[in-house]
Amino acid sequence: MKPILQLYRGYANEQELIVMGHVFKRDYNYDFQKRSFKNATSVINQFRIKTLKNFDIYLKCKDQEIHTKTLDDGYFKFCIPLEKETNFGWMEYQVSMVYDNETIVAKGSYIRPHKGNLGIITDIDDTFLISHTHNFFKKIYVLLFKNVNDRKVFKDVVPHYQALSSAGRNNKDEQNAFFYISSSEWNLYRFIVKFTKIHQLPRAVILLKDIKRGIADFFMSGRGNHDHKFDKIKHVLEFYPNLKYVLLGDDSQHDPILYERICKIFPVTVKAVYIRQTGRTQKEKTKEILKNLENLEVSVCYFKDSNEAIMHSKSIGIIK
Repeated sequence: MKPILQLYRGYANEQELIVMGHVFKRDYNYDFQKRSFKNATSVINQFRIKTLKNFDIYLKCKDQEIHTKTLDDGYFKFCIPLEKETNFGWMEYQVSMVYDNETIVAKGSYIRPHKGNLGIITDIDDTFLISHTHNFFKKIYVLLFKNVNDRKVFKDVVPHYQALSSAGRNNKDEQNAFFYISSSEWNLYRFIVKFTKIHQLPRAVILLKDIKRGIADFFMSGRGNHDHKFDKIKHVLEFYPNLKYVLLGDDSQHDPILYERICKIFPVTVKAVYIRQTGRTQKEKTKEILKNLENLEVSVCYFKDSNEAIMHSKSIGIIK
């Protein structure tokens, strides 16, 4: 059985291209049928994957072929200097590997944002995808028995995200840089891509947590240390230092704390922070954090319904 090249969306600035992926021993396709038990089997299979370490990988970049090897968990990442890159928007890249004298090729995409002044970073679970992260058993039930076609977004979240994507743009082909940064693992990448396409959410770079390779890890999905989210958000702001950012999250886990840390480190970079209220009442700790951010001259919105967030974005001039 041939191994599989799984590529993820990459990103570039004026000087560097970053693309990444995994090499799996075989295909672990997510079953997008609606039958609940088939869905459960498919989801669990995403956490039973086997990867190939130290495997030779080749990136085709313009007239170059660049060689690297996979890490111990089958992950690979190319960070390539760019020269005279003049194109903007989404572009294609190609990665290959050789197995039993056969060349296996996969194509992915990366974005070099159009010149502008806005970048959007959003969490996924309970920020736009209803996931019930505050209720462990309900979260697991929904993940196992609700197919991607049955999973829901919050009301009005799609028009808000679409408006943020096109904010300040006169050309429909140009979009602001969008990043989905989550504590979910790379195991759920295909699910996330499919879900965002179904609901017409903006095409985005997706940055997730290290891949898991056991059934026991499935029950810990999205839990544990969230420092990786902080590191990835910090990296994006450093990678695109001339953008102003909008951060979107929820109060079910650590988003307010992480975003506060980010705003303290980048005091002139973050324009607005949006936190979705997931419980019946607002959390006092979250309100304290957002009040502190206002003292840093960051515009904040602690909202229950996305329509509130839309009105706030209009009031501060981010969207029309």
